[in-house]
Amino acid sequence: MKERHLGPSPMDAPQPSASPAATSAGQWRRRVNESLTLLAALASMSACGDNGTTPPGTFRFGQLGRIRAELEVPLHGGGNVAAGQLRQVLTWASSGSWTLEESVFYRGLLGDEEVRGNPRDAALYAADYASLITQVNEVQGLELFIDELSPDTIPTCGPTRTRLTFSIEDDLRAEEVAWIRCVSGSLTTLTPVDAQPDPAASRVAVATILARDRTVGEGFLSVYAGTVPFGTLDRGDDSPTRLSAPVAFLDEGSWRSFWADHTGNRTPPPSVDFAREMVVVAAVGIRSEAGVSVEVHRVLQVDEGTLTEIFERVPGDFCSPAALSHVPFHIVVAPQTPPPIRFADIRIERVPCGT
Repeated sequence: MKERHLGPSPMDAPQPSASPAATSAGQWRRRVNESLTLLAALASMSACGDNGTTPPGTFRFGQLGRIRAELEVPLHGGGNVAAGQLRQVLTWASSGSWTLEESVFYRGLLGDEEVRGNPRDAALYAADYASLITQVNEVQGLELFIDELSPDTIPTCGPTRTRLTFSIEDDLRAEEVAWIRCVSGSLTTLTPVDAQPDPAASRVAVATILARDRTVGEGFLSVYAGTVPFGTLDRGDDSPTRLSAPVAFLDEGSWRSFWADHTGNRTPPPSVDFAREMVVVAAVGIRSEAGVSVEVHRVLQVDEGTLTEIFERVPGDFCSPAALSHVPFHIVVAPQTPPPIRFADIRIERVPCGT
């Protein structure tokens, strides 16, 4: 899994709900005091119970623990209904640290995945975490621990609705509570409107929206925004084909010929229904150092056909990769999209050493 710790950007950089630049001095001092209060409570745990520990009942559920919101978003493409899926998992710990994992699937095959984490000191997010825990435990209209919102409800969301799982894990109690509901939209476009199957399901969507806004930010945009689903057929460091540029296959004959060259005719090609599917191969030619990889990142239907984005990932500035002549590649299957199949300029990303 690739991990990127992103700094702030106008579109999709994670942002705290308030920052020193955007908050008055008094508001900022109050946020810092809230964080210090939480840390003081943690430090005093050993001095509170008969056995030297703080009784769990003195803490709100999840005050020490983590929140996890998982969205399974249907992706469509090539005229297929729910041809694939975008999976988004936001995990936020009481320490303030958070991560967002995003993955694209087609036919049950993983196409690509990205991980991003908080770009600043995790402690800056701790007060917001404690605030959200208070809201879902105690605030009327937002609380989740109510009879009308049973964790035992396991709905079937169908091919057009997003399946949302919002869970809270409590470290002191060693317990976890999860609510599964059907909603509309991805983490970017999520709405409480028409959440199902019960009227209180909207609260699960609202809790997720609040967690999103206070971690990745209200302006969050998925790295896979707009893509049709795709799944990996093969991926590696060196293809015998010596491809110097990306290519798309739209028919059985050319696909079989390529696969024979790629594998030395040792295995039959993966099955592809070219009446409704296509194959895209990401390649950038011969590279002379180890650690270079390529990947199909997005397949976008645009006004004039299809535009495919490819990333080349290279070792960071302070890495010392070994010399190695190789041809990295990534082969994916996707729903057939309108021709021509064009490729955007290769985007180069530097990755930390050893990842």
